[in-house]
Amino acid sequence: MATIFSRIIAGEIPSYKVAEDDKFFAFLDINPLVKGHTLVVPKQEVDYIFDLNDEDLAAMHVFAKKVARAIEKAFPCKKVGEAVIGLEVPHAHIHLIPMQKESDMLFSNPKLKLSDEEFKAVAEAIRAVL
Repeated sequence: MATIFSRIIAGEIPSYKVAEDDKFFAFLDINPLVKGHTLVVPKQEVDYIFDLNDEDLAAMHVFAKKVARAIEKAFPCKKVGEAVIGLEVPHAHIHLIPMQKESDMLFSNPKLKLSDEEFKAVAEAIRAVL
């Protein structure tokens, strides 16, 4: 059975896409910690990020770096943090989170409630830099 991320990649479930290439897909987290919180996923359905072969794991991080640089420009921050947790969805993914302070990366923090228009504006701001 396809994961929710595979269904997003296939266009079966709507998302706020930020970037895509032949191997990877980046879209906004619908429960963001801060504006600009983006997920990077491989199009290959694999549960555990370290089950990716070395070439794909490296390529995923290079793709994530491009997205992170765009996030930095669209949402000025001290750094873009990277987190790999992966227990909530059985599909490897990287969280990219603009940070002003380390506590911005705490997943126990309250999630932002953004409108459809706000999500669209955030995604467009990142895409415009890419």
